[in-house]
Amino acid sequence: MVIEGLIARYGLAAIFIGAGVEGETSVIAGGVFAHKLFFPLWAAVAAAATGSFVADQLFFYAGRHYREHRLVRRMAGKPAYATAMRKLEQHPTAFILGFRFLYGLRTVSPMAVGTSHVKARTFLLLNAIAAAIWAILFTGIGYGFGGPIERAFRRSGLMEHVPLALTAVVMALIVISQIVRWHHHRGDAVHCEQVPQD
Repeated sequence: MVIEGLIARYGLAAIFIGAGVEGETSVIAGGVFAHKLFFPLWAAVAAAATGSFVADQLFFYAGRHYREHRLVRRMAGKPAYATAMRKLEQHPTAFILGFRFLYGLRTVSPMAVGTSHVKARTFLLLNAIAAAIWAILFTGIGYGFGGPIERAFRRSGLMEHVPLALTAVVMALIVISQIVRWHHHRGDAVHCEQVPQD
């Protein structure tokens, strides 16, 4: 597993970068490594929250100050951008707090908010809160599932298989979370198609 190898080698720096670039995989793996005492749990949460926060602030400011740049305009042409703007207009605070959990909107959303009328300081505050909640949740998933597996394997005398089992659980949790988010996103898309047009 590439992410696990990077975290084992670079520690909290890999979680910081992975949280901003890759997402849940790095954060869950960070929780597993915190359980294995590579570093404290609070440090894994802090690295994940900070990495996610910084990445989304950069996307926000890209949308705010470089909206005419070809890369920003290309992003704005994607269907996900229109979805993000619609959700932002309907429930701005809830959307900013929750876009990290919405399938397909993770990257485009902060840039969309940057092109909107949301104040920079409002986004900064809500982004910080959302990043902390997201980091605590997914780091906690990795940390929480690490303990029961290790105890079960210790009782069975198969401790040498713990790393493989933890890796399998991390991958399973990631797949499940992606399926749930995809299903939620697909449900929203179907609902939009069924809305009668004027």
